[in-house]
Amino acid sequence: MAPSRSEPAGPSPEETRDSPPEENGTSVTTRPDGAPEAPRAQHRTKYLALLCALIALVVAVSAGIYVTAAAGDHTHGGTLADDRPHRGSAAPVSTGTWVGSWASAPVGGEPGTETAGLAGHSVRNVVHADAGGTSARITLSNLYGQTPLDITHATLALSAGDATAAADEDTIRRLTFGGATRVVIPAGEQVVSDAVHLLIPHDTDVLVTTYSPTPSGPVTYHPHAQQTSYVAAGDRTEDSTGAPYTQQTPYWRYLTALDVLSNEADGTVVVFGDSITDGITSTVGANRRWPDVLGDRLRSALAGGQRLPRYSVVNEGISGNQVLADGLGRPAENQSGLGRFGRDALSRTDVKVVVIDLGINDILRDPRLDGPDRILTGLRTLVREAHARGLKVVGATLMPFKGHRGWTPAREAVRQQINAEIRAGRVYDAVADFDKALRDPYDPRRLRPDYDSGDHLHPSDLGFATMAKVFDLRTLKGGGQAEL
Repeated sequence: MAPSRSEPAGPSPEETRDSPPEENGTSVTTRPDGAPEAPRAQHRTKYLALLCALIALVVAVSAGIYVTAAAGDHTHGGTLADDRPHRGSAAPVSTGTWVGSWASAPVGGEPGTETAGLAGHSVRNVVHADAGGTSARITLSNLYGQTPLDITHATLALSAGDATAAADEDTIRRLTFGGATRVVIPAGEQVVSDAVHLLIPHDTDVLVTTYSPTPSGPVTYHPHAQQTSYVAAGDRTEDSTGAPYTQQTPYWRYLTALDVLSNEADGTVVVFGDSITDGITSTVGANRRWPDVLGDRLRSALAGGQRLPRYSVVNEGISGNQVLADGLGRPAENQSGLGRFGRDALSRTDVKVVVIDLGINDILRDPRLDGPDRILTGLRTLVREAHARGLKVVGATLMPFKGHRGWTPAREAVRQQINAEIRAGRVYDAVADFDKALRDPYDPRRLRPDYDSGDHLHPSDLGFATMAKVFDLRTLKGGGQAEL
């Protein structure tokens, strides 16, 4: 007799699968038709469940190991030449933007290094960080070498103070290149290191030290650093005391860039020029080149709440540089602005704006000077190349130089014609009128006496500071917004 509607009709097949009956205290798994599975099937099910749990545990442990390793120094876990462990990172993993914090253009092969290079010596370059960051990487160049450059040991550290080869011991980081502590840089090429975690404050000195045990031929260098660096015999890359660094040098060697992973900058301004940008007459070790002061001024304006782009500033000036003419040699030493623009400006890390102050040496050094047209054509070519990369270009007027041994009325006329084109907006996107700011009001063909270093061509520290002061920071807006 069928049960009434008020009586339960018994479990459905779905209820049987969800709530299996107990048999002798053991759960019995049933098939869809309600029949119990064979004991072997039950054992297989339990085995698979246990196996899945073990696999999940292994994956979880492996993931934890990976995260821990990724958070540490990229070089952690190896040993140094003297069997000491690598120093770990002092900075946490962070996000940010890679920007240029310091840069210097390679100029030529250092005289006296044509055969042996600096084999068996540690080279400790002292550079000044414009932007701060939580990680760093460097670029080493063998552009003017004629044989491969074998770097077996390289480190990065914060300086222990001003005018010293001593390093803050807790900040020394061993650099790697593609995961290896040794790198061989072919002649004519450059290499970028792996990033290391290190908290680098802005406006601080950084020590980059390299050691090469074998002769490498001409050392790629920047001769007018306006900064004292150091050399030691033997592999002293890990030394923190500075005591072995008994040789001083006014050069930067091999090193051409320091990039940082920054939360305070969103891009890079490259200042591209000659000895005036290079800061050849600025006080040594004081970071008073006009691009240095410009970087400080931009950072101060941002700290004061002004609505300006958050950019770092790097210096790509070369003393004696011309728009049109190369120096001697192959590759050419002191390569022309046209020849080096791609390497030294357009290829800088996350460049947004290029500032150009170039042309005075073309006027001074061309014995067949026939007017401004070739120089202006060269400057406009640089601007077109920058525009092709979506970059804004701010250009400077050429400052007066009467009283310098190279001044003539004809050269003065060419300078005035170039400046007229620049001011009229027919060369650059925006203008920094350094001529107007630094000329002598009583004789506009000369630098004002307190802005003159004494050679009537290069500014004094006060003159460099004035250049940075009159630079309109608002002209940096709109840089790097689109590919044109």
